Amino acid sequence: MIHSYKMNGYNIIIDSNSGCVHSVDEVAYDIINMYETNSRDEIKKEILKKYSNVQGVTESEIEECFEDIEQLKAEGRLFSEDTFRETALSFKKRQGVLKALCLNVAHTCNLACKYCFAGKGEYNEEKCSIMPFEVGKAALDFLVENSGTRHNLEVDFFGGEPLLNWEVCKKLVEYGRSIEKEKNKNFRFTLTTNGLLVNDEVIDFCNREMGNVVLSLDGRKEVHDRLRLNRAGNGSYDDILPKFKEFVRRRGDKEYYIRGTYTHYNTDFSKDIISMADEGFKELSIEPVVASPKEPYALTDDDIPKLLAEYEALANEMLRRQRKGDCFTFYHYMIDLDRGPCIVKRVSGCGVGTEYMAVTPSGDLYPCHQFVGDERFLLGNVFSGVSNKEILSEFESCNIYSHKECENCFAKLYCSGGCAANAYHTTGSVNGVYKNGCDLHRKRIECAIMLKVAEAEESGSNQ
Repeated sequence: MIHSYKMNGYNIIIDSNSGCVHSVDEVAYDIINMYETNSRDEIKKEILKKYSNVQGVTESEIEECFEDIEQLKAEGRLFSEDTFRETALSFKKRQGVLKALCLNVAHTCNLACKYCFAGKGEYNEEKCSIMPFEVGKAALDFLVENSGTRHNLEVDFFGGEPLLNWEVCKKLVEYGRSIEKEKNKNFRFTLTTNGLLVNDEVIDFCNREMGNVVLSLDGRKEVHDRLRLNRAGNGSYDDILPKFKEFVRRRGDKEYYIRGTYTHYNTDFSKDIISMADEGFKELSIEPVVASPKEPYALTDDDIPKLLAEYEALANEMLRRQRKGDCFTFYHYMIDLDRGPCIVKRVSGCGVGTEYMAVTPSGDLYPCHQFVGDERFLLGNVFSGVSNKEILSEFESCNIYSHKECENCFAKLYCSGGCAANAYHTTGSVNGVYKNGCDLHRKRIECAIMLKVAEAEESGSNQ
């Protein structure tokens, strides 16, 4: 299966099953697109009619193009077959050991963001709750015990706002470090924060102990302050921006990224990315809101064409800046065409409920943070282990071939079937498909590959 598209002056062919990307001239582009549906003579006739007078294309040049196509096909780099369907379930079984936990150390928050999937950080609980150290310690032990021989383990301090339980976060890092050598494990800790409580001590500790930090900022002040409000109903932009700037300045070359959310109110979200880049932040992400269609900030079907154009505009601006030496990274355009995720990961997906789980302040286990509070998806508890095997099996069977809509999608080995939580919350099934999310993801893949093609051509690489 191939996918062809034109963007920013490039004619791009993606061979979906092999992952090969071809940047070609217009003649080859047209021939490849007609190759499987037209006879050789029909293609020649059409190409000569279209290009012989304009570009002086000859029949012998068309024959050379056919030879190139046939060689690429023989090498499995064009019109390749899907060889992964039969092994998809065995791939998924390789996710049988746990590698990551999201620790919801605080089911409370000092912001009241209107679009928060967690009910203003409280996960719709009757009262706010904070994770005791003993629960967090049991969670780390549970992770170690269920990680098999895996050496590198990931733990994200999440909420609500995890800095409201900062002392426990520090103690859990200390505990994790204390057992690494004995258990032959390496903990990679991450903190996700809204920034209000960031101070020198938080910065210094995170820069010493956290493999990554995720800093929540929605872009332009007027966009951020519309929905990311404090408990008094005021915007939080002016409070957190200087703290994030100092955090990133002192973090040096260690990993971080700014993570925003766009909504119906800012379908021109590329301006928010550019705004953050101009503030000096170079590792950026912005995600589409997922919300009930009844909410005024929810994305609508009419928003999708605007958003697709916006992703393309962002890619073009990134390329322009890159040529000037003023580049930044956009999370959704990070793609490695040579050493990307292995095929097991591409077929199996994110590992929700198998490699990755979320832990509540009381120690309850859920497949991921977006399922927390939905009792149907309660897996068990860190003290007693996983007891809801039926739900676990549901996630174990989830892969790109369990979504019928993915079958003919060129992006399936790039998105791995998408987000199970988004699928469930929009369709009622973890094996469903969030259509608008798919449309946006396909455009992001096209943009990311266009940037790689531009990089390769401008560096003189033919890989």
